Amino acid sequence: MIAAARRNRIKELLLEEKSVRVTDLAESFKVSEETIRRDLSALEQEGVVKKNYGGAVLLEAAQEAMVAVPPVQQRKLYLFEEKDAIGAAAASMVSDGDVIILDAGSTTWCIARHLADKQITIVTNGITVAEECSHVDDPSVLLIGGKLLKKSMSLVGPQAEREIQRYNADYVFVGTSGISIQKGFTSTDIYEAEIKRAMISTGKRAVIVADHSKFDRQGLVSFSSLGSVYALITSDLADSEVLDEIRRQGVKVITVPVEDFIVSKVQ
Repeated sequence: MIAAARRNRIKELLLEEKSVRVTDLAESFKVSEETIRRDLSALEQEGVVKKNYGGAVLLEAAQEAMVAVPPVQQRKLYLFEEKDAIGAAAASMVSDGDVIILDAGSTTWCIARHLADKQITIVTNGITVAEECSHVDDPSVLLIGGKLLKKSMSLVGPQAEREIQRYNADYVFVGTSGISIQKGFTSTDIYEAEIKRAMISTGKRAVIVADHSKFDRQGLVSFSSLGSVYALITSDLADSEVLDEIRRQGVKVITVPVEDFIVSKVQ
């Protein structure tokens, strides 16, 4: 088992048991205790665990962050007009014949809404994204397999990561829970962070889509540094200082105007 898959399984065990022991993990995975200690050190750097004598415990913040994510159907409504404008701008980058990857999320779902007339192939881990695309003949949709996260209706885990790496995408569109100068692009869920990282690594151009509320907010796990993506699409309500820093790191920043839509909120 490769390190990434083993660490994902350790994360699953931590979510179930809240703590793990080095000796038990070494026996279970048939690897040395030193290998397990390196795994736990990597997870500690991600902010998932705190190492202790003989093992590690899941940080309370990790549990709280995952619980705090609202269901995907509710997130569709929050700041819908802003997200939809961002989605339209993202869709305009795509040309007939392209292969694109869309991750699961409310803003990427908005991208899917604007791709109905495109003769393209979409690869996604998002069930709501695939469902949105099912109403029209085009585009063609490939839904990858994996473990279902019901709160986001996304498919994640080692199987999903292996499948996504089979594709060569022209564009990868990924949402984010938070954007900060210190941590880059972050996710509140450790599993979704891993699949986002895998998606970014397999595409020619990785594009982050994010409404203004994601700025100066920090999720649990970083999945990309600011300068590791091709572009960021947001609105002109976004934090201008962070946008300037992202530009300085060589990223194309696209801001959609907000004058033409009213920002809505879930009551």
